[in-house]
Amino acid sequence: MTYDSKANEPSDKLDRILITRLAEDARVSWAELAVELGMSAPAIADRVKRLRQRGVIRGFHAILDPPSMGLNLTAFIAVTLTHPRARAAFLKVVHKQGEVKEAHHLAGEDDYLLKVHCRDTSHLEHFLTDILKSVPGVQRTRTSIVLGTAKESATVLPIE
Repeated sequence: MTYDSKANEPSDKLDRILITRLAEDARVSWAELAVELGMSAPAIADRVKRLRQRGVIRGFHAILDPPSMGLNLTAFIAVTLTHPRARAAFLKVVHKQGEVKEAHHLAGEDDYLLKVHCRDTSHLEHFLTDILKSVPGVQRTRTSIVLGTAKESATVLPIE
């Protein structure tokens, strides 16, 4: 089986404009999009439906502000596992933890990079010590605490 990297890409310029616009504001109405793109609202809805079916658009979500929810500390945690067999148990724990916002499998020295949101350093310490490091197969963690965020774009991707 071969991998087709373009299988889920937008099919034309109109799709690219549409997904860029939805990434900027997912609450924009079909009617507004129809006016902007010179199409009917049902045609816009059909295009979005096809983009969702193909996996180009995975969903629509509210972007929450962690500090306004009491989560004032963001950290990146690099995790090294003892062996690839430890991956399943590790990922099972990661998926259950609300603190974990992103989990990336890496090439290089570390196996995973987690982005976590915690209330404070005590919460982070609990997460690291009692949850993450208690997972069998977690060999080492390295934690970097975020002091400030210069850029964060949760949804908008560079689309050619």
